[in-house]
Parts: sequence; C-alpha cells; structure tokens
Amino acid sequence: MTHHACSVAASFTTALRAANEAAASQNYPSAALYVMATPIGNLADITLRALHVLQLADVIACEDTRHTQALLRAYGIDKAASQWLAVHQHNEALAVQAVLEHLHRGQRVAYVSDAGTPAISDPGARLVSGVRHQGLRVVPLPGASSVTTLLSVAGVGPDAQQHGAFVFAGFLSSKP
Repeated sequence: MTHHACSVAASFTTALRAANEAAASQNYPSAALYVMATPIGNLADITLRALHVLQLADVIACEDTRHTQALLRAYGIDKAASQWLAVHQHNEALAVQAVLEHLHRGQRVAYVSDAGTPAISDPGARLVSGVRHQGLRVVPLPGASSVTTLLSVAGVGPDAQQHGAFVFAGFLSSKP
C-alpha cells in the first residue's frame, strides 16, 4: 500500500468507527444481496451504512475487483481473495448463479459498480432479477448518484411547462 493510500485509510478510521456505531444496531439479514452505490470520484461520498455493510459482507461482487479492492483499501477495509466475485456486463448472466450459491449458503453479498449505483447504466439488473426470481432478499443502499445530483441543481420540476422535463435514457457513449 502506498503512503498516500495508507494516509487515506487512516483518515477513514473514524468513519469506520462511526459507521459501526450508527449502523450496527440495524438489521442486516443474511442470505441477502445488498445493492449499494459507491462514490463517483469523491471518496467522502460513501455512506456510513455502505461502510458498515462492506465490512459485514461475506462476499463482495463487483464490476472490476481491482478497482473495488483499491476503493475498499482506501477505506481501510480488506477482504480475502476468496471473498471477491466479478460481476460485469460480459459475465453477468453466468455470475448470477455464483451469487445465488453464496446466498443459498446464508451469506451476505454486497454488489457494487465501479462508481455510482448498480443497474443504472451499469450491470446489475440481471443479477437483481435473478435473485428476486429465486425469492431471495435484495436490499438497496442509497448513495452517490450523478443523475439525482445533476437534477438537484438543474431547476427541473414536476411542472414540465414551467421548468422543463426530465427523462433519463442512459449515459452518452464514452467513445468519440
């Protein structure tokens, strides 16, 4: 771990303690998929509940394990190699089965995308659908959302004739 990464992790020690104090008394059922948002560029945008569940999770399912491992290390959370599961657009249909196996064993699985909220222009919809189809629990954890953040300062309201309207059809392609 680099000096910068160590100092970032150390700065989140208080946040991890606060997360455990604030969230530990709440119910976090086993055999549940926790779909959680991760920060979009600013590490401080993580929620206390997300930090708590990331520590509590038996398995972390994510788009890119390298990216998410670096994110969790920045918060001072370390998971064993056996606790990581890649679930991305190229393997999502097959990865549903692996997640279901963990859930049927009574484990808590946290699913995160690289930045933002899973299943919102990121993989996750197939996973959530597959888990629900099996009658298993899916628990959403709110967090950073570029769409709602943008809307909060756009002045767009429910009256389309006075303030404009909002329709989300996905993000623009990253290709030129």
